[in-house]
Amino acid sequence: MDKTQILEAVKDSGGRLTSFELFERYFKGGDYDLFGALLGELESRGEVVFTKKGRVAPVDSSNIVVGIFQANPRGFGFVRPEGADKGRDSDIFISAYNTSGAINEDLVQVKITRNAPRGSSDNDEGKIVRILEHQLKSVSGTLYELSSRIRGVNSNYYVHPDNERVAFDILIPETEIVTCPPGSKVEIEITEFPDGDGAAWGKIVEVFGEADTFGAAYSAILYDNYINIEFPDEVEEEAQRIASRPVTAEGRLDLRGKTIFTIDPASARDLDDAVSIERDGDGYILGVHIADVAEYVKMHSIIDNEAYARGTSVYFPDKVAPMLPKALSNGCCSLNTGEDKYALSAFVHIGADGAIGETELAETVISTVVRGVYTEMNDLCEKGEDSEFYDKYRCLYPDDFPAMVELYEKLEEKSKDRGALELESDEAEIVLDENGLVAEITKAERGVTERMIEQFMLAANEGVANWLFWQSMPCVYRVHEEPNPEKISVFSVFAHNLGLDITPLRAKTLHPKSLSAVLTQARENGVAGVASNVLLRALSKARYDAVCSPHFGLAIDKYCHFTSPIRRYPDLSVHRIVKTILRGEADADKADELEDFAFDSAEASSENELRALNAERAVDALYRCEYMSRHIGETFDGVISSVLRFGFFVELDNTCEGLVPISTLDGYFEYNEKTMSLHCGRRRFTLGQRVKVEIESVNMTESKITMRLADEQNER
Repeated sequence: MDKTQILEAVKDSGGRLTSFELFERYFKGGDYDLFGALLGELESRGEVVFTKKGRVAPVDSSNIVVGIFQANPRGFGFVRPEGADKGRDSDIFISAYNTSGAINEDLVQVKITRNAPRGSSDNDEGKIVRILEHQLKSVSGTLYELSSRIRGVNSNYYVHPDNERVAFDILIPETEIVTCPPGSKVEIEITEFPDGDGAAWGKIVEVFGEADTFGAAYSAILYDNYINIEFPDEVEEEAQRIASRPVTAEGRLDLRGKTIFTIDPASARDLDDAVSIERDGDGYILGVHIADVAEYVKMHSIIDNEAYARGTSVYFPDKVAPMLPKALSNGCCSLNTGEDKYALSAFVHIGADGAIGETELAETVISTVVRGVYTEMNDLCEKGEDSEFYDKYRCLYPDDFPAMVELYEKLEEKSKDRGALELESDEAEIVLDENGLVAEITKAERGVTERMIEQFMLAANEGVANWLFWQSMPCVYRVHEEPNPEKISVFSVFAHNLGLDITPLRAKTLHPKSLSAVLTQARENGVAGVASNVLLRALSKARYDAVCSPHFGLAIDKYCHFTSPIRRYPDLSVHRIVKTILRGEADADKADELEDFAFDSAEASSENELRALNAERAVDALYRCEYMSRHIGETFDGVISSVLRFGFFVELDNTCEGLVPISTLDGYFEYNEKTMSLHCGRRRFTLGQRVKVEIESVNMTESKITMRLADEQNER
């Protein structure tokens, strides 16, 4: 007797038997105590449920769904059902009154209370009836002292979490308050979760310093997101050992006599991609040569285990939390000029019209001839032989570099023809001074060579994904699902209110080309930035998956990440699969093993990517706060980037963003959800509107900037 047999018996009974009746019918003569214990485990895991009449029912047939609760700071939330067998393709809405104390990421049981009408874009509604497991184990926050002791509570201290989705404070035993005064930023382990009217309790595991300081907030962000800058000693030692191995051409295609070069920012230290080009009749053979990290990092080694846990390198203004130790990332794997390096090379055949054809792959040895720098090569594009950098890049003339620019223009045109989305994004470049303080914040500019390398990497990624697909081999695909029709409907209303023609969005089947047409209009009308921001919220999030599915935003049927194995684990995963095929080791057993690996890698990589993005955004916001804290009382020009019931956010020309609370506006303003605007009589605030604001305050603890309108003239 095991849990699987008991679950099958419950399903077979159709939920009509009590636990004793179930035992008597299916397991009579067995160990009843063991049966009860196993049945209890099934209930705690949410696989069976006891009805009001004491009968045991499988979750599927009792209108109970198991899933992950995603909380909203405003109290309500959604539950994403686990598994595809639930028959539901949308999340279940949970009102603030029906959360039963569940917190973000909890594994819960939900009873469906209202089914959405068939064909409607509405969500089913439900009530959480049981919390199966709390995923949240620890949280950072600020330690406070209670203004007055709560009756029956043996503590004078509590922590208010930084995470807005954790909607309760956590009491701290007074024995924990030794060297940690109120006002400290701390990390606590939650020892008791709130249960009904009961309080949550926790213990302090880390003290970061005074809550309103930059350093304490920074440390808390890294801790909360599991970001480690340093590596364990044994990982560093192993990296040093394998990095010292000599490079040989044995068993590889030797490309050391070819014109291959890198193009990167001047500050880059881990150079993981290089390019070459050959003419092929009227077409081209684009060579994309990627650092062969898999040659050094073997599956399940201690370095691989560390890289799998990190998932990606994380980039901050002052430091990098690398996926691999420097001996690899900046050393033996980096494609430094004039050094023999192992590479995995993709040779992508591209037609005269920019159409991607066959892709060939090979393990190679390369030696790059020059280290390209974006700013220098952009100057070359503009000035040619008159550029001050021409001599440095003379080896790329008269053929290679001009041919690459020519190919780029064709790939760019092909990308536009298929409707790939070009969202306007104002990426910030945060420049620090010698003291680590923000000297300036500017919008990052992208020139011809940045866009050229982007197109080349897209071509290689598409070519490798097709190569693996048609080999019927596993792959870690990069997928981007079609957006929710309801969200696109909201975007359509917004675009119409901007004066844009939304006819392309009325097609029966939405294609990225339709959205691109609207974005092109927005660009021509000078509202591309705000239109891109609103559309971005309507789009699904790209993720990794072992099941092939199109990438909607790029308008590509098969796509993967292949070009950055030094800093992204899914790319390293793809390399391993490719190398297994190239070496003739892809038998049936190996293919099954790689398929399991691809699924595991895709899931872990998606989670790690979100964690890294959260950390990067939080640290960038912190640096913006530090910078703007030196400009309180000053006025700036900006554009309204988001409008909500409680006010509107303004993005300054330097990309810093802050809230203008509705309470600071003169008059009674109402929120119009359809037009995403606030209005009071003739005065109206809407997305894309230019305003002048004054910096009122900066909250370093919460990384928030508060603004007010600089004068009444801006309210008209």
